[in-house]
Amino acid sequence: MRRFLINKEFVKLDTRSSKDQAGKVASGAREGDGQKDQGREKSASKRNKVNDEIRHRELRLIGASGEQIGIMSAKEAIVLAAEATLDLVEIAPDAVPPVCRIMNYGKFLFEEKKKKADSKKKQKQVQIKEIKIRPATGEADYQVKLKALKRFLEEGDKAKVTLKFKGREASHQELAEKLLKRIEVDLTEFATLEQEVKDGKQMMQVYQPKKKK
Repeated sequence: MRRFLINKEFVKLDTRSSKDQAGKVASGAREGDGQKDQGREKSASKRNKVNDEIRHRELRLIGASGEQIGIMSAKEAIVLAAEATLDLVEIAPDAVPPVCRIMNYGKFLFEEKKKKADSKKKQKQVQIKEIKIRPATGEADYQVKLKALKRFLEEGDKAKVTLKFKGREASHQELAEKLLKRIEVDLTEFATLEQEVKDGKQMMQVYQPKKKK
């Protein structure tokens, strides 16, 4: 605590706050470094141990072609892998004894990365795509909208049909129901009707695409 003369009066100023703040900044920096180190440790733990990283007294060895070679020390297994110009890779560290395999580790990583990419491509996120239609829709317009519905379903998405009434159209709901029934029949090959909602102002259908055989 320091005292300063300002306008003939002594004023006390707390100089500890700046020191405390500096301490907090340093502490935060240390915590940030610790989190980075933990992230690196987790990343390393997910990676297979390879060659000299494997130090088990006993391990079960699988050959490059998938054949069972037997139980031996890590040193012996590393020698066999080196003789085959390949790598010794730990594939089941929690087994008793741990299981290792002779393989081309670089090729293995490449294939695993490719599998993950292919799997991600196949995991398509299903969307609900909508078309809007009116009870008095003409034949040409109907065929355009029906084609769009089929395309949505063939791409693996759900298709939503919304039929809205305007003015006096609400008094002729039988025409709307007939139109929706026609859509359902025309989409029989492509989809199943998942949901149907009818109220005074509009009607709605949701179609689920059929699984391809």
